[in-house]
Amino acid sequence: MKNQKLYEADDKMISLIRDNYDLLQMLGSFDISLGFGDKTVRETCEDNNVDTYTFLAVVNYTANGYGEFEADEQLSVKTLLHYLEASHAYFLDFQLPYIRRELQESLDEHDSLAKLILRFYDEYAHEIRRHMKYEQKTLFPYVQSLIDGKPGNDYNVDTFSKHHGAADKKLRELKLLIIKYLPQDGLHNNQLTATLHDIYENEVWLRQHAMVEDHIFVPAIRRLEQTAKQSDVTRNISDMVFKSGNGQSPETLSDREKDVIISLVQGMSNKEIADHLCISVNTVITHRRNIARKLQIHSPAGLTIYAIVNNLVDISSVKL
Repeated sequence: MKNQKLYEADDKMISLIRDNYDLLQMLGSFDISLGFGDKTVRETCEDNNVDTYTFLAVVNYTANGYGEFEADEQLSVKTLLHYLEASHAYFLDFQLPYIRRELQESLDEHDSLAKLILRFYDEYAHEIRRHMKYEQKTLFPYVQSLIDGKPGNDYNVDTFSKHHGAADKKLRELKLLIIKYLPQDGLHNNQLTATLHDIYENEVWLRQHAMVEDHIFVPAIRRLEQTAKQSDVTRNISDMVFKSGNGQSPETLSDREKDVIISLVQGMSNKEIADHLCISVNTVITHRRNIARKLQIHSPAGLTIYAIVNNLVDISSVKL
């Protein structure tokens, strides 16, 4: 049952665990070990190099559904990525094998229905493993490239969303089989009941994991993608301004060519430039052709940007 409490940075970490014991596994995924005494959430997170705001966002959302994350720029994508990677490792390397061992110990391996239950579990585990491996191989490296400012061009978060789904149908069948097949003797009945309880807990954990991905992680990635697109535009403008087609820099322009650019961005015609610089109109045209070739800039707007960025003119003197 949700306790409807919004946890804050100055709350004691122990109070979070006392209210929500299922947060224990989450601590491990954030690399927070037990033994934090009476420290606050902030103190515990800082001791373990965990972003406090992001930690609380995940806690409050999974515990009570608090949070609107579409426009939340305070979230640390780096912290979220590490949390999800660690959660995958916990689930694949510990949780799935652990439950299978429980099933084996509580079932008669010579019974045909017991074998069927194990087969169902293996199929379910395979589907979950396939999904998580896909994220580890494709999504997580992509997000790391966004964090590093080097995004790839062949992937985006919407592609991930299309592949994102839970293998809950097999799990439902597995639970029904176990419930209907509880053995008659007390020992096996108790073992299988305990295993079934763990499977239900496992289902809750997976649902929460998917919610964090869908409602916190995905919006955060979209914001990174938007930032990357804006950076691409800036880089393209910079390339247009500072580079010519053969890699030459603006310094290759002659002083006269710079004078022509200044006159152009001030709104002068070819004849006005010729009169102003005491040269012929044909010479002005030749200079403009050379400027376009060297800078690979062919529009007045592009030349205006170039002139402002390179301090050839003050923006107040530009005719817009």
